[in-house]
Order: sequence, then structure tokens, then C-alpha cells
Amino acid sequence: MATLVAADYAVIGVLMLISSGVGLYYSFTSGRQKSTEEYFMANKSMRMIPVAIGLMVSYLSAVSLLGVSSENYVYGTQYSVINISYGIATPFAAYLYLPVFFNLGATSSFEYLQRRFGTVARLVASLAFLLQLLLYTGVVLYAPALALEATTDITKNVSVMLIGLVCTFYSTIGGIKAVLVTDVFQGLLMLIAVVMVIVTAAVDTGGLDAIWQIARNGSRLEFDNVSPDPTVRHTWWSLTIGGFFTYLSLYGVNQVQIQRMLTVRNLKSAQRALWWSWPMASFMSLTLCFSGLAMYAKYHDCDPLKEGRITSTDQLMPFYVMNTLSRYPGLPGLFIAGIFSAGLSTVSATHNSLAAVILEDYIRPLCRVRKKELSKKTLIVIGKILTFAVGLTCVAVAFLAQYLGGLLQAALTIFNVVGGPMLGLYTLGMFVPSCNQKGAIAGFVLSLVFSLWIGFGQPKAPIPRLGVRTDGCGFNDTVIEYHVVGDESLIHSTSRYEYQSEENESYFYLYRISYMWYGPLGFLVALIAGWITSSVARCIGNEKDSTEHDPSLFSPIVAKLMQKTQKEELEFRNTITFNKDRY
Repeated sequence: MATLVAADYAVIGVLMLISSGVGLYYSFTSGRQKSTEEYFMANKSMRMIPVAIGLMVSYLSAVSLLGVSSENYVYGTQYSVINISYGIATPFAAYLYLPVFFNLGATSSFEYLQRRFGTVARLVASLAFLLQLLLYTGVVLYAPALALEATTDITKNVSVMLIGLVCTFYSTIGGIKAVLVTDVFQGLLMLIAVVMVIVTAAVDTGGLDAIWQIARNGSRLEFDNVSPDPTVRHTWWSLTIGGFFTYLSLYGVNQVQIQRMLTVRNLKSAQRALWWSWPMASFMSLTLCFSGLAMYAKYHDCDPLKEGRITSTDQLMPFYVMNTLSRYPGLPGLFIAGIFSAGLSTVSATHNSLAAVILEDYIRPLCRVRKKELSKKTLIVIGKILTFAVGLTCVAVAFLAQYLGGLLQAALTIFNVVGGPMLGLYTLGMFVPSCNQKGAIAGFVLSLVFSLWIGFGQPKAPIPRLGVRTDGCGFNDTVIEYHVVGDESLIHSTSRYEYQSEENESYFYLYRISYMWYGPLGFLVALIAGWITSSVARCIGNEKDSTEHDPSLFSPIVAKLMQKTQKEELEFRNTITFNKDRY
């Protein structure tokens, strides 16, 4: 297989230099980072469009570029239905959750939990977030490293170090402004990389309609799976409901996205940024889905994985680019630059957010306990040191990502097993005034344990794949029909879902549930366990009454109801007092 040439490395080098240059620029300009508000929040000076693009690219990372395309190649287009859930979840995040964080105005979203449920809830939740983001960042760093190894002689280890260190450099010295500005440039490169795949496949096969027809002939087109069985991997129910909770946990309560939205000047600008990020994310997601079909059109009769030319389906896109565009020096490098951009945009945001959480949730409170207030200059130095240390830690975690399975499912599993319980915790705080500290902590911990158990418990049931062919490779006439991951035996079946339900019954039921249900289940466990524990705690203890809470700590709808109730109670008490004085 062809490898990158000097022109390709030059293109990749330019990307690295531009990203580093942006970091250097913002380290010496725009307030010169004299405070943590400037370093972590950009002094609320960012414009809406860069923030909207940043919200999009931080979600659609290198995992998406490699994982979504291979998902549609291997399993078909049912996954594309998840885009419906994005539109459903956006107004919930924009109008029910975001106003609470914007009114709070804190660098760390976990400060809300401090004010609502106390210090223990804040520390437990922030620790879970740290572990979640470290694992996810490892996957995101590993994805472009995998792409580079598939197309060059550079090993995964070297490429992880290269990407990780460059990202650590510019996010450390440039702060959140450098992260958001580079997101715009990197988002453009991501789009170019995906469009390049579709255009070249359309030229080779005879047009977009030819790609669609080949995908139809290969049973890749599927949009109508409405099976109620939760063990079926992708259905309308799992993708719309599971996708709703995944999206809401990311854009409604996740520190990375909340911190980005708080860099604009007011709530309306933040809401508009969130609304704009939805069509951009869906457009990019659907484009990635179609790129998977484009690659299938190229290899529908000669699957490169079965042929032995690649070792993982996540290497399909870089293999396609090198196989198709290597005769045009510079174009493969532009594609690899797009993959790197997708990884850099997500990882840089992670570095900044993790550093902010460690500083605001651990270091500053510890200093206050010791009655030692740190100066602004000291806080900036500590923030940069933390960002650098987080970057190195993420590089170390990336070396473990190769053991997590397929990139897309691994990334969504990590987000769902922590995101569901986290969303449940914040929902208890913002929507259930009667919930108290004991209930919130118990609900979150129980939900987290349950989610981790079903998410990472083993053994998992194997996933049936769609048919692949190798009769066009020129060395045999083999047609591979349905097969299972990790099992090369042929399985002839008219329905992969019938096969799945029949053969996988020997596995523990909760281990067979689709990974898209992890988020909703974790949310429900947190909500139900938190409410029950709160009720019990009120009966046997002396918990703070809900009417004593600040209405600003609740979602706008709940806050209005609480204010109305408080007003009616006050009027009633005044009436009673007046009548007593009168008689």
C-alpha cells in the first residue's frame, strides 16, 4: 500500500504549525491571560459562530470521522436516525438546563452541585467526570494514531505522542480562546476530508445515485428498524431515545460544552450558538454516514478487511484515501490533516475543561479551607501547569484505548455510562425541589455503579455484521454472507436480528442490551433512587426544606412555580397575621 510523501507531510506540518501559532498568538494578546476568567472563559468575549462550530467539532471528533463512516459500511445506515434525537434534545438543553448555568456564572459546572447539594456531591460528580473525560480522550487520541499507522510507517505510539504533545502545547499556552479559534480552522479541514472521500467515490462509480444503488444492492440501506427489542443494537427507539439522552448529557450538563457556551456575552447568544451547532453537527454526521456508503461502493466486491489489507474497520477511511488518492501528492496529507484536526479540536477542549475542574473543584477549595487565597497570577500559572499535566495524562491513557473495541461504540459507551447518571444528578437538582443531599448522592452513585456494570461487564454478546464480498479481488470467488465479530464461520440467515436474538440468549440479558440504552437506564436509576432516598431521608432525618432553596438553582419552569408557591404562602401568612392582630 502507498504511503505519504514529502508533500503530504508538509501539509500535516502546516496544520501543526497553524494550531501552535494560534496558541502563541493568544498567549501574548487579548488580555495576556491575566486571570482565570480570561484563560478558561475568554472573559465572555467570544462570538456566537466560533462557539457554535466549537460545540460541533468537540462532539464530532476523529472518532466520528473514522467510526461513523465504518459503521455505515459494516452495519448499514440505521445509525443515521440518531440525528433526529439531536433536534429533539436541543430545546431541552437550551431552555431548561443552560439558563441555570449561565445565571450561576461559575467556571466549573460542578459549583452548581456545591450550592444545591453540598461539597460531597460536587466532589463525587467531578471525580466521575474526570475519569470519563480521560477515558474518552484516550479514544480520541488513538483514532488519528490508528489512521496514521494505516497509511505510513509511523507507529501508533509515535503518532499518539506527536498529536498529544502538539495539542497540549497550544491549549496550554493559548487557553480557551486558542481552542475555539483553532476549532473553526480544524472544522473546515474535517469537512474537506469527508467531502474528498464522497467526491472521489462518486467519480469512480458514476455519481451519487450509483453509490446509493450499490449500497441498496448490498443491503446497506436501512431506516425502518422499529424493533422494540432493547438487545437489537440500532433501532428507531434506541437511537432516538438513547441519542436524546446522549446529546442532552453532553450539551445540557457536560462541563466541556457548558464552558464553551459560557464564553459568549449573554444567555441568548449562548442559546443561538447551541441552536446553530445542531444543524452543523447533523450535516456533518449525515455526510459521514454517506461517506461510509461511498467507501462501500468502492469495495463492495472486494472487502479490504477480508482481503487482509487492513486489520480493523476503523482503518477503512484512511485506507480508501491512500488507495485512491496516493497518486496526487498532498491530497492524502490533507485528509490526514483533517483526521488530526478532528482529534485536536476535541482533545484541546478536554485539556482546558479538565484543568478548570481540577483548579476550581479541588485546589481553590482546599486553599480556602487553609485560609490561603491565591493571587490571579498564581492561579494562571497553576491553570497552565494543570493543562500541561492533563495533556500528558491523556497521552498515557491513549495507549490503553486500543483495548476498548470499535471506536464509535467505545466512545459512546464511555459517554453513556457516566453521562446518564450525571444527567440524572443535575435533573434531580434542577427539577425536583424535594430532592436533598443524601438522595442526590445515593442516586448518582447507585446509577454510576449500575451503568458501569452493564456497560463494561463481560462477556458481551457478539455483533452480527452485514455481508461482504471478495469475489472482485481477483484471487477467488468467495462471497461472505453474515458473520460475527471474532468468529470467521459462515452464517446463512435471512435476518441478522432473528439470528441475534436466537444465538445470544445464552449471554446475561443486561450484557446484551444495546449500548444506546446505557444513558437512559442510568438516568432513570439516578432519578428514581435519588427521589426514593430523599423521601426516606426526610422521614428519618432533618433535611433542609425545599422552600428554603434559591429559585435560581432550578430550571426556569420549576423556578417560576416555586416563586408562585412562595408568593402564595407569604400572602397566606400575611393574611393570618393580619386577622390575628385584628381580632
